Amino acid sequence: MSNSAFTVTPLVGREEEFARLTGVLERARGGEARAVLVAGDAGVGKTRLLDEVAARAARDGVTVLTGHCVDLGDVGLPYLPFTEVLGALAADERFAPVLAARPALGRLLGGGADSARDMGGRLRLFEDVAGLLTDLAQSAPLLIVLEDLHWADQSSRDLLRFLLSRGVLQRPAGGAPGSRLAVLGSYRADDLHRRHPLRPLLAELVRLPSVERLELRPMADAEVTRLVRVLQDDQQGTLPEATVRRIVERAEGNAFYAQELLAATDPGAGGVPDALADVLLIRFEQVSDTAQQVLRTAAVAGRRVEHELLREAAGLPEEALETALREAVERRLLVSADGDTYSFRHALAREAVYADLLPGERARLHGAFARLLAGRGRCAETAAERAHHYRESHDLPEALTASLEAADHAKRLGAPAEELRHLEAALDLWVSVPAEARPEGEGGDRITLMLRASAAAAHAGESHRAVSLARAALAGVGRDADSELAARVRYTLAGNLLDVDSLTAAYAYSSEALALIPADPPSPTWVWAAATHALTARQVGKAEIAQRVAQQALKAAEALDLTDARADLLVSLAYFDGRRSPEGRARLLEARELARGSGNAPVELRALFHLAIGAFEAGALQECLPWLDEGLDRARGAGLLSSPYPLEMRYLRLMALYSVGRWDDCVRAAEQDAGVLPAAGAFTVGPALFVRLARGDASAVERAEELLRGPFEWMSVLVAGIVLTDAAAQRGDAEGSVARMRALAETLKDDSGTLPDVTVRLAALALSAVADAAVASRASGDEPAARRWTDTAAELVGLARQSAGRGVNGRRQGPEGLAWLARAEAECIRAQRGLDPEAWAAAVTAFDYGDPYEQARARVPFAEALLAADRREEAAAEAKAARETAARLGATPLLERVDALLRRARLAEPAPAGSSGPARLTAREQDVLRLLALGRSNRQIGEELFITGKTASVHVSNILAKLGAASRTEAVAIAYREGLIAGGRAG
Repeated sequence: MSNSAFTVTPLVGREEEFARLTGVLERARGGEARAVLVAGDAGVGKTRLLDEVAARAARDGVTVLTGHCVDLGDVGLPYLPFTEVLGALAADERFAPVLAARPALGRLLGGGADSARDMGGRLRLFEDVAGLLTDLAQSAPLLIVLEDLHWADQSSRDLLRFLLSRGVLQRPAGGAPGSRLAVLGSYRADDLHRRHPLRPLLAELVRLPSVERLELRPMADAEVTRLVRVLQDDQQGTLPEATVRRIVERAEGNAFYAQELLAATDPGAGGVPDALADVLLIRFEQVSDTAQQVLRTAAVAGRRVEHELLREAAGLPEEALETALREAVERRLLVSADGDTYSFRHALAREAVYADLLPGERARLHGAFARLLAGRGRCAETAAERAHHYRESHDLPEALTASLEAADHAKRLGAPAEELRHLEAALDLWVSVPAEARPEGEGGDRITLMLRASAAAAHAGESHRAVSLARAALAGVGRDADSELAARVRYTLAGNLLDVDSLTAAYAYSSEALALIPADPPSPTWVWAAATHALTARQVGKAEIAQRVAQQALKAAEALDLTDARADLLVSLAYFDGRRSPEGRARLLEARELARGSGNAPVELRALFHLAIGAFEAGALQECLPWLDEGLDRARGAGLLSSPYPLEMRYLRLMALYSVGRWDDCVRAAEQDAGVLPAAGAFTVGPALFVRLARGDASAVERAEELLRGPFEWMSVLVAGIVLTDAAAQRGDAEGSVARMRALAETLKDDSGTLPDVTVRLAALALSAVADAAVASRASGDEPAARRWTDTAAELVGLARQSAGRGVNGRRQGPEGLAWLARAEAECIRAQRGLDPEAWAAAVTAFDYGDPYEQARARVPFAEALLAADRREEAAAEAKAARETAARLGATPLLERVDALLRRARLAEPAPAGSSGPARLTAREQDVLRLLALGRSNRQIGEELFITGKTASVHVSNILAKLGAASRTEAVAIAYREGLIAGGRAG
C-alpha cells in the first residue's frame, strides 16, 4: 500500500538521517514500536527523506500508509490524515475484515450521521484506530507516514497524542512481543510560531521513551553542490562553475531551493530571480498557457485534487487537460498520486501559484469548486471544504450554511474543537449575510449561535473561550431584548465563569439573571437561573442564600415537572446536607437517576462526581473508584470527556489510585488520559506528578512549573503548588517551601478570604523543612534562627488547624485533612522541642485510612522518636514497615532515607556477601545494574526501563557511589564478586 508517487530524485547529503530512520524501521520490524518526528524548514528535504525511507520500507515488505494534513485556513477537516490512511485501506479488499472488526472507524469512512451518532465516544474511536494499526502490524511490519503536521487539525493532534502516548507504541506487559510499527511525522519548524497549537504537543511527545525528534538542518554547501551536479547530469546539461556556486550560495542549504534555482537556469527563462516566490514561479511560467491554467485551478483546490474535479473546474476537454497535466508532471510541478489525484510536488509551489492569482480569478475558481462539491450532494464530509471555497469566493450565504453543516458534522464525529472553529467562522459571517439569506431552524439567531459556540468551547475544554463567547452574547442581547433570552445568556455566562474560577463575577451575573424574570409564576428559565444562582452563591460563601434559593427552585421544578432541573438542584442541596450524610447521599442517588431518565448527561455527571468525591473525602477510597468509572463511561458516551466535571473525575480517579498505593496504575492512567485531554485538563495528571516526585524523578518539578504557565487555572495552581512545596521541603529548602506554601494559600483563597482546604497539606509539607531548619539551628547554637523557625512553625500549624477545622460546609475536614493536621502538629512539636513519640504515633494512625505512602513517611520520624526514647524494638518495627512500603511503591528517596536510618541506628544487620543486598541497592538500582552488566548505555537503560536517560544516569551514579566503584566496569566487577548479579552474568 505504498505511495506510487515516490520521487526518483536522488537522495544526497542525508546519509546520517536516512540511516537513523531505517534503523528505527529495523527496530520496529523486530517488535520495538517507535516514532520519529522529523522537523525542518520548508523545502529542506523532509518529504524527500521520508519518500526514500518509505520506498526502502516498501521494497522490504513493509506496509506503508501515508496521510497528509492540508491548510484550510482557520478551519480544518477533522482527522484528515487518518481519514486518508483509512481510505487507502478501505480501497483494498484485503483489509475489509480488520476494518469491519472496528465499527467506530465508520465515522471516518463516511459512515453517515446515524452511524456516527451510534458509535459511542471519542475514546472508542481512538481505541479502534490504535487497535486497527496494531492488528495490521501483526500481519506485516507497518510504517505510517504523516506529513505536514503543522497543518493538523486539533482532532488529528489529539488522536496522534493518543496513539503515541498510549495506543500503538506501548510495550505489552509480560514480555509479549511488541508491535511491528513505526510512525514518521513531519512538520515545518519555521511555521511553528510561539503560539502554534502543535508546539505543546511536540514538547509532550518528545518526552515519551518511544518517540524521538529528528531535525533536518540545512545541507552543507558541499552537499548542495553535489546535489546540483547530480541533478544537472539528470538534465543532460552543463552549467558554468560560477552558476553552480551562485545556486549553492542562494539555496543556503535548502535542497528544494537548490532544485528550483537549478530548474530556473533554462536559457529561455531569463536568469535567476531574487526572491523565492519568483524562483517558484519561473518554472510555472515556462509551461504552456493551458498548463498554467490547470496549475492555477489546482492551486485553488489545495495541495491535492481529484482528476475529475480538476477537469470540471478548469473547464477543459479531457484531451487538453491530459496534455496539460502531462506537461506539469514532466516539469515536476505536479505529481500523480493514488486515487486518480494530482498534487503539487511541494507545498511552497502551490502557495506561490495561489498567491500569484488575481483576486477576481481566485474568487471565481473557489466558487467553481464550491459549486462542484455542492453538486455532488451536500454530504457532511465535504462541508468544511465547501465552507472554505464559498468563503474565499465571497458567497457568504452559502459559506454560512456550509460552516453550520461542518459544525454539525464535527459534533457528530465527537470533535468539539472543530465544531467550535466552524461555529466561530459562522459567527464571523453572520453579520455580512442578509437576514433573509440566513439558514432557518435551530440556531437561527446570532445570540443562540453564540451560546452554542460557548457550549462547544466548554466541551472542548476551552473554558476561557466559552466565557468570551458568552460575554459576546451578552453584549449582543441589548436592553430591550426578550427577558428570558437575556436571563439565559447571563446564567450561561455565570456558569462559564465558575469554570474559570471567576466567582464574584459569576455571582453578579447569576443575580442579574434571577432579577430579570419573575419567580411567580415560575418558568423553566427562572428555575435554571435559580439553580445557577444557588451554585454561584455557595461558591462565594453565601450559604444561606444558596440553600434558600435552591429549595425554592426545587419546588418550582417539581411543579413544572422539570426532571433534569430537579436533579441539578438536588445535587446542590446535597452539598448542604453533607455529601456523606444519609440525607445528602440519598439526594445524590436520586439526582443521578432523575438526570439519567431525562437524558441530561451534564447533570448526571455532576451527581456522579459528588458521589465520588463524597466517598473520597470520607476516606472510602475503594468506594470512590466505581463512581468515577461510571461517570467517565457516561461522559465518554455523551462526548463530554473534555468538559469540567469529567476532568475533575479524571483527577480524582488518579488521586484515589495514588492514595491507595496503586502508583503504577496511576501513572499508566495518566499516560492514557494525556492522549485525549484538552489543554485545560493538564492539571488532571497531578497525582502522577506526586508519584514521580516520590520516586525521585526530577521531571516532576519541571512539569509542575509548566502547569503555572498560561492562563490562571485553579486546579493547575493547586497541583503545581503541592509538588513544588514538597520538592523544596525534600531538598531541605525551608525558605523556599514556606514561600511556596504561603503564596499558594494566598492565591487560592476564595472571594471571602477563606483558605483552601489544601492548606493543611501544604502547611504539613512545609513544616517538615521548617522543623529540620529549627533542629539544625539549635544544634549549631544559633538561637535567633531557631526562634525564627519555631515562630514560623507556630504560624503554619495555626493555618493548618484553621483549614482542617473548617472543611466542606464549615465542618471539620474528613480523614485525609485530619491526617495532614496530625502530621502538621507532630512537625510543629519537632520544631519547638524535638521528636514526640505520641504525636508521631497519632500521625501514623491518622494515615491508616488508606494512604500507605504518607503513613510510611510518618513512620520514619516516629521510628526516630522511638529511638530517642530507647524503644529500639518498636523503632525497628516502624522503620521496617516504612521500608517495605517504600520498596513496594518504588519510592526511592524514602527508601534511601529509611535505609540510612537502619544503618545509622544499627536496627538491621548489613546484607551478607552473596545476598541481593536490599539495603544497599534499591529495586530500581538492581534493574539498572543488571542492564549495566549487559553493556547498555544510559539511553538504552532508560528505554528498556521506561525512564529518561538522565534518570538512568542518576541511578548509575548512585550505584557507583554505593559500591565504591570508580567506573561502570568496576561497579559490574564488584557486583559479580559480591553476588549482586546472580549466576555470574546479568541475565
